[in-house]
Amino acid sequence: MSAPVVLAVAAEGGVIGDGRTGANLALGVGLIGVAMGWLALARVAGRISTGNARTGAMAAMAVGLVGTALAALHLATSSGGPGTGNGMVGAIAAIPLGLIAMALGRRALARSRRTERSAGSVGHEREFGATS
Repeated sequence: MSAPVVLAVAAEGGVIGDGRTGANLALGVGLIGVAMGWLALARVAGRISTGNARTGAMAAMAVGLVGTALAALHLATSSGGPGTGNGMVGAIAAIPLGLIAMALGRRALARSRRTERSAGSVGHEREFGATS
């Protein structure tokens, strides 16, 4: 099975379930992405000492992208409107969750780069002395 076919089946709710299953899947993936992004930000800030902040940030961005894609695909393939039981409202709510997850991951990635750069310059100053 190719990736577009798998995404289409997931957005349609799979083999079992009603029309809301795809939207619920997109909501779950979006919430997981937001949690991963928040944890990555906590790692960069030093509040959590386990794990790699850069890896968590990139994972949050990827999961957020998948959640947004699933929600958009569900919106594109669902019939009817809001309130018909096809999960359109859930898919509409899942899109901002995926975007928030991507934004949190991007922010954590930028902060981790900034802290790596500043840690490198501090080591350089210790080795050669301050220039000011």
